[in-house]
Amino acid sequence: MSSPQPYYVPESSKLPFAMALTMFTLIIGASITIKPELGPFGDNSYLVLIIGFLMMWTTMFFWFSQVIKENNDGLNNNMLNNSYYYGMAWFIFSEVMFFFAFFLALGYIRNFAVPWLGGEGEKGIANMLWPGFEAHWPLMTTPDQATFTGPGEEMSLGTAYAHGGLAGVLGWIPLYNTVLLLSSSVTVHIAHLGLKNGNRKQFNFWLAVTLVLGYSFVALQAFEYYEAYTHMGLTLKSGVYGTTFFMLTGFHGFHVCLGAIILTVMLIRGLRGHFSHEDQFGFEAGSWYWHFVDVVWICLVAFVYVL
Repeated sequence: MSSPQPYYVPESSKLPFAMALTMFTLIIGASITIKPELGPFGDNSYLVLIIGFLMMWTTMFFWFSQVIKENNDGLNNNMLNNSYYYGMAWFIFSEVMFFFAFFLALGYIRNFAVPWLGGEGEKGIANMLWPGFEAHWPLMTTPDQATFTGPGEEMSLGTAYAHGGLAGVLGWIPLYNTVLLLSSSVTVHIAHLGLKNGNRKQFNFWLAVTLVLGYSFVALQAFEYYEAYTHMGLTLKSGVYGTTFFMLTGFHGFHVCLGAIILTVMLIRGLRGHFSHEDQFGFEAGSWYWHFVDVVWICLVAFVYVL
């Protein structure tokens, strides 16, 4: 009969409170950046959002440092390591439900709310609110153009093809973002194989390639937002199409940034000689998360950009 293993119980920590305060700052910063009139900072409201991101990165740095130190000191036994696996699995499941709710809301808007306002379906009487409104998606003309002006253009694949044929498709930013993210899923898997086989150079190189692809995705997404705001008239205030577009792609972009930060920490650890064939949960958790954001992007391309 094996002797019982000691179970490490961490000391009390202020880091969860710091993360809660960070998320509160991020939410307030995002809200007043979108609608500066809600806060006291006017055109400088975006600084609150930047402070929130700095707080998040700082809190994650100290939290990760503490967990890494505990692991390197040999404080984690098999039971605790298993709890990490279960915890990460439940976290990713909660994220799946988070995005499922967004996609469900998009489906409700497209298939029920907008058609009802156009006089279709069992609640088509809602058309009496805006007589003459014609329902279609993407919603380029809102029911109340004076309050919510619709976008000048939309981001779909069909529009890119209509404007330039094959050349328009080849200039379509989501196409390159898709290539970048799907390629990064392959490279992070190759890095994982290198770690499993004890090939440190393979692990470090392909993880670095993954990060280059990931940060390139973020840069292209930012460029797409710039194009949307400056040249296409597509903003968060462009009716329900603009709102759903930026909420879905924006939250996904935030998760890509978070995943990239996690993998950056894993690369630093790899360069310092951390991880082994038996001890690699930190990287495995990060790679699971990275594959998750890749799958979400495929759904985004299908339901936001194509269908």
